[in-house]
Amino acid sequence: MKKLYDNLPTLDLHTENRITARILVEDFIRDHFKIGNNKILIIHGIGAGILRKEVHKVLKKSNLVLNYQINIFNFGSTIIELKSNRL
Repeated sequence: MKKLYDNLPTLDLHTENRITARILVEDFIRDHFKIGNNKILIIHGIGAGILRKEVHKVLKKSNLVLNYQINIFNFGSTIIELKSNRL
């Protein structure tokens, strides 16, 4: 059975620390903005919420992010809508 977000570009941060996760998320956002993907998925896991908080901090500060929300089908991931790079 195909899931709703199976086709989204995905970054999995399991096993990463907070600093590495921040760098990976910033690069992932920038790369997908440049190639014109408007939706991406970041898997941060549930755990104590440390990675989720760090990811959301980066998303909140990014001028490339239009909107983001926890994936209602998997609380360990966040769906991000990027701004359009079209002029």
